[in-house]
Amino acid sequence: MTNMQPPEGEPNNMSPKEGALQDNVATQPPYMDEHEFNIRLADNDNYDGLTFEVVEAEVAEGKRVVSRGVYLAPNLITTLSLLSGFYSILASTQGEFYKAALAIFLSGILDGADGRVARMLNAQSPFGEQYDSLADMLAFGVAPAILVYSFALEPLGRIGIGCAFVFTACAAFRLARFNVQVGIVDKKYFVGLASPLAAILVTSAVMVAVDHNEWIGQYDTAIMFLFAAWVVICGLLMVSNVKYYSFKEFDKKKVPFVVLIIGVLVMSIMLYDIPVGILAIGIIYALSGIVTTIKAKM
Repeated sequence: MTNMQPPEGEPNNMSPKEGALQDNVATQPPYMDEHEFNIRLADNDNYDGLTFEVVEAEVAEGKRVVSRGVYLAPNLITTLSLLSGFYSILASTQGEFYKAALAIFLSGILDGADGRVARMLNAQSPFGEQYDSLADMLAFGVAPAILVYSFALEPLGRIGIGCAFVFTACAAFRLARFNVQVGIVDKKYFVGLASPLAAILVTSAVMVAVDHNEWIGQYDTAIMFLFAAWVVICGLLMVSNVKYYSFKEFDKKKVPFVVLIIGVLVMSIMLYDIPVGILAIGIIYALSGIVTTIKAKM
């Protein structure tokens, strides 16, 4: 059989190509357990010389196969999202809060685009999933926390540091839980507030404060504690078990025509003050999950 190992003491004269072929039939009888497959995956790599390569196990046509390389288009988009998050951190530390906020919004757009491009091109891979989570951690976990700390929480000292760190830690917990629950939970819903949405709630609040500082500047202490509470609430919503509609299947279904008219009216209102509109919609969405959960419990 093609996947039998040579007897002990006899040399293995198989070529690398034949070794890869054996990995391609890892799920054919006799079935190979996880440990043995991982050993073959490691043995299949070439560590001679200075190399830059990704070797990973994928499922293709129902079989576990060893593949090399990465998909270019979705990973480049993820890299741009990572760059936007990195730029946001730099802008926050330099006091350019509006630019930092816009960079986080751009990361959110790119984060939605990379997954859609990967599915459209059938270019999904374990490497891409893990890379996307790491980029999300920086763009939606670290960058918003540094933005709100630099803008409002720094005068609070250790309390401000603690509140900002709560948001970052909760984002890490949220992303880790999401990774281990892929394929288990219903795709129609997010368990807990998604990290990009939590980042938008924090970021839009900063943008509103920057735009309307003429009437809130006299309440600096109150604003600081308000932001401290807000960033903690957004962080806790990420790790909660509140279910939020994911809209992943929304574009595949028809809706009543009146919904389109309502959407136009909402966009018209948002054009008057975009940050306030985004913050209001974000708050409504955050409350919708809480209200739905309470009704389900009752």
